[in-house]
This record gives sequence, C-alpha cells and structure tokens, in this order.
Amino acid sequence: MNYKLNKAVATETYTKARKVESRFKSQSQVLKQRTIYVYCPAEHEEDIADIVADYSFDIVINDYTLIDFSCKVICHYESARLTKTQRQFLVNATELGAWVEPFVSYLDARLGYTEVRLLHSGYFLHQKAFSILSTKRTQLAKRFIDIISATILGLVALPLGLLTAIAIKIESPGPVFYRQIRTGQYNDEFKVIKFRSMRNDAENTGAQWASKNDARVTAVGKFIRKTRIDELPQVINILRGEMSIVGPRPEREVFISSLEKEIAYYRFRHAVKPGVTGLAQVSYPYGASIEDAVWKHKYDIFYIKHHSLLLDFKILMKTIKVVLFGMGR
Repeated sequence: MNYKLNKAVATETYTKARKVESRFKSQSQVLKQRTIYVYCPAEHEEDIADIVADYSFDIVINDYTLIDFSCKVICHYESARLTKTQRQFLVNATELGAWVEPFVSYLDARLGYTEVRLLHSGYFLHQKAFSILSTKRTQLAKRFIDIISATILGLVALPLGLLTAIAIKIESPGPVFYRQIRTGQYNDEFKVIKFRSMRNDAENTGAQWASKNDARVTAVGKFIRKTRIDELPQVINILRGEMSIVGPRPEREVFISSLEKEIAYYRFRHAVKPGVTGLAQVSYPYGASIEDAVWKHKYDIFYIKHHSLLLDFKILMKTIKVVLFGMGR
C-alpha cells in the first residue's frame, strides 16, 4: 500500500472544498459524523472492525488514499507504532482541515463511556490528562464537598435511618449494620458500613455476587436496596476519608482478583476513592455477570478520565432521582 500523500493534490482539493465548508463549526457536528476514518497498526485492523461492528456509524480503517480532508473525522490508535510516513499522513490531515484525535478519546465523547477493549498502557501513562489524579486543587475541592455533603446527608437522613434500623430489627435477627471489607483507593482495604439487607446467614457458604432477585435479601432489604437507603451509613466512611460521595463502587478483593483476569486494567478504578454512588450505577442497570462488570468498568474509567465537579453534580442529581422514584436495584 502506498502511504505517501500527494500533498499538492490534497492542497488543491482542500482549497476548493474551503469555498463550501472546510472545518466543523462545532464539536456536536464532529460527534454526528456518519463515517469515521481510523488509522492503526495493521495487526489491529480486525480487532477494531469487530469492536465497532455494532456502532451506529461507519468506520473506514487505514485508507491512505484519502486526499479531501475537509470536514473529515480522523482518529488514530497506537499511533506511536505507525511508520514515520503514516504519522506524517495524520499530521498533513490536521494541516488540511481534518478533525484529528485519538480513537478512544473520540469514542469517549461520542458514546459517553470508555471502550475498554481498546485500552492499552499508553492511555494511563499521562497522569496530567486525569485531573482527579494530578490536580491538587481538584482533590481538595472534592474532599471539601464530600465532608459538607456527608454531614448534611447524615443529619437530614437521621430520622429515616432510625426507622430503617427498627424495621430491620423487627423483621429478622442479627445486627442492624453490615460491615464488609472492601478494596479502596490504592488497593487499601477498609470496612464499608451499610444497613443490613440480607439474612444474617447470607454468606455462610462463602462470598457470592448479589443477584437481582436474590433469595437472601429480606423484605425490608429489598426496599432499602431499591431506594439506596442501605447505603446511608456510608457517610461514616466518607467522613473517615475512606470513600467519596461519587466514585466507582468499592468491590471485594475476592471478586476483584477474579475480574481482573477477565477485564484489562480493572484495578485502575482504585486510583480514586470509591463512591457511595457513581456514573456506572446511574447509567447501567443492575447486573452481576462478567458482561455487566465490563459495562460498569466502561463507565468507571470514563468517570476517572473525565472527572469534574459538574459531572459529580449530574451524577448526584441522577442518584436523587433513583432514590425518589425507586429506580434502583
């Protein structure tokens, strides 16, 4: 395949195209394009084709014959492994009016989640691209909001918490609270606190994933899980600094060890504090399979990459909707 771009022809074509429309007027236009051009090492062509097969837009892979770049979206994947001439093709495309960016970043913006099957080590090795990891001001602001929110939530929800405790005690023997070791930020373990929603002997046979219609869940438990009331005691974890209001849900090490064998970079979710609620919880229905874990991972990685206080606020508003209208688990 000839990778050399006839720049003179391309420039002439572009000059003519500019008379009509040479560049996108907004990012929304970029995200609505019917055809996307992707450039990657040859060995990844089939994998990318399989991943994008069900997308609502078309993908053209490694078409180096393209000379009209006006209003074209051109994405690259593992561009460091392309030849010098292939990389120059992408540079020329940028010069001649194309919208050029990494494929994973483009999909983030278009899909609203991260396509984790396309992740590679280079994605995680630019810490400055993750403001929640690299910007101290962001971290301090998030911690301040956590403390204020947890204090207010604790005071407002205290009467509801007392009623919940009484209901749990009346229905089934055992403690009101359930403490379980979970893995948090930097893989440090802590005890998460919840209102008990299952029978006291729920895990006598060992750790199990909770399922949608789990027989171990009590009648009170079904209600408090559906409305997320069972999570209220986690304000204590927040005040202790073990959790945040918003973040990936904390998981048990026994499940993490299993999932990371199936899901690449699964532990990266522990780069941040786990949350009482998160983007995955308000974006994806309840599920307890490997496929469900993959989907939740897509939202967790997206959250870490694109964290902002505005995104936290949106997630909290969606969580309130879940609590008020019983749209939870």
